[in-house]
Amino acid sequence: MKISGTIITLNAEKYILRAVESLKLISNEVIVLDSESTDATREIAESAGAKVYIQSFLGDGPQKKEASKYASNDWVFSLDADECLEQDLIDHVNGMNHLDDRYDSFAFRRKNYCGDEWIKAAGFYPDYVTRLYDRRKVNYDPRLDHAAVQSKRTMKVNAHIMHNTYESMEEWIDKMNYRSTLSAKQLFSNGVKPSNVRPVVRALWALFKKLIISGGIFQGKNGFRVAFSTMFNTYLKYVKLNDLYKK
Repeated sequence: MKISGTIITLNAEKYILRAVESLKLISNEVIVLDSESTDATREIAESAGAKVYIQSFLGDGPQKKEASKYASNDWVFSLDADECLEQDLIDHVNGMNHLDDRYDSFAFRRKNYCGDEWIKAAGFYPDYVTRLYDRRKVNYDPRLDHAAVQSKRTMKVNAHIMHNTYESMEEWIDKMNYRSTLSAKQLFSNGVKPSNVRPVVRALWALFKKLIISGGIFQGKNGFRVAFSTMFNTYLKYVKLNDLYKK
């Protein structure tokens, strides 16, 4: 069984070596598609044995789909630069004699960290993400942010990816600002109309889902942290959508 590992990057020198070395444990090639980094990302990846290509950023989904085009194998494992495979996932994949034809893709549990703290509250765990897929049958959707592999025949595996989501609350807020901009552009591209009411309604609904439906209200400080940051992110993307129409 042969797997191609893919990583899309932008100024990811802090974690790229770990990501490449991690993927090498389950794949016979690692492909890095870099979005014109200005740090040492490409040099570090190449020194670790990855095949490195350059492509200006197309958006999350299109960029990951583009990376899969460089793969020499049909099965692809897509990893983000700030992620790595945990031992249970490595053992599971290496223990598979073949990839079951009943499935087009495999999803794994992701552990999201803020600094050294594993955030489990309000739906942050188990955060199943589909990462191993047969590119002949399925691939990433075209969303600019938070894209996912479009697959109906997915097997969920109780094995883990570690994700250094945020180093601090300051970085959390910075990324929220960046990603809400991408989300607003996606909404604009999808033809979602502006509204003065929608930002508030959607933000409050997001807060309700995280606090009540996902149980964040009973999960201490992290439950509230996730709930209120999700509310603010939702509010931002719809306000930014309104701004796009004004422009």
